[in-house]
Amino acid sequence: MQRRVVVTGMGVLSPVGTSTKEAWKNIIDGKCGISKIEGRDYENLPCKIAGFIKDNGAKFELSKYFSKTELKTMAPATGYALLTTKQALEDADLLSMSDEVKQNTGVAVGMGMVDLDDICGTYESLKERLSSFSTACATGAHAIGDSFRFIKNGDADVMVCGGTESCISPLSIAGFCRLRALSTSFNDEPEKASRPFDKRREGYGLSGDASHLTAPRADGTGAFLAMNRAVKDANININKVTYVNAHATSTPLGDTIEIRAIKSLFKSNYSDIAVSSTKGAHGHLLGAAGNLESVFTIKAIEEGILPPTINLETVEDKEINFVPIKSQQWNPKGLRIALKNAFGFGGD
Repeated sequence: MQRRVVVTGMGVLSPVGTSTKEAWKNIIDGKCGISKIEGRDYENLPCKIAGFIKDNGAKFELSKYFSKTELKTMAPATGYALLTTKQALEDADLLSMSDEVKQNTGVAVGMGMVDLDDICGTYESLKERLSSFSTACATGAHAIGDSFRFIKNGDADVMVCGGTESCISPLSIAGFCRLRALSTSFNDEPEKASRPFDKRREGYGLSGDASHLTAPRADGTGAFLAMNRAVKDANININKVTYVNAHATSTPLGDTIEIRAIKSLFKSNYSDIAVSSTKGAHGHLLGAAGNLESVFTIKAIEEGILPPTINLETVEDKEINFVPIKSQQWNPKGLRIALKNAFGFGGD
């Protein structure tokens, strides 16, 4: 018999906060965590903006939490994953487990891309300490989905899941600039660079279904199938869904096709739903995007507040409520039911 699955604890280290409480408050308040990249290595690159994890406005230092010896054995993304796991376990009151509980506990944590600073520094591939998987920008959400099925089918009682990423380096910025996937018009206003659904957004879409390296199918088939199958798997009426937390990479192609798929899914009822993206606040976190945005979706359900799409100043599609600029109360007639999208290179 398939079992009910619940979220008991969450942890966050992100450009908008270093705890679930702080990150959610900043999202609801419409604050942005994107900042300008400083340093000689970035001077000649077209894009000079990124989302860094900060601690009281300063760079987040893993050395406060790990010894030098420990840091030599792990990539920064691994350190972030361990710290957020501790937050989640504390939140779930699971730091102390019996041996029996430990035997029925699993881990599903993914990373979108390897730490390029380590590659540049050592000129050899990273050797992973833990097994993991990567489905590009859908990695974090994929980990949650796999963990859900492990528990639902009785393969585990507890799962620690999510995504982690630490890929800001001259090589990664240069590479994504060559793909024309980064914003270059807001280097002097980094907090305005990520602007989902806004007319001034720029770059290629980062979701795909094998029809192109970076672009999804123009008819939105991949996104439509992913959403439709999720709703069927949940055994719910599509009309009961009143909020969609969009993948929305703030690109002309990707955002347009995602909205096309949403309209196809909800048919004539799409004007009754709210669609928003928090990427305007924290940017596209690649493999760690889907899990962070899932946290905000869960908080929205818990508190009845829809997170805003910041920087949405000029809306091209006026038929949908994109929750522009400011958060909104979410009080549907029935249960609060949300759909979370996460798309990646090569599949939805």
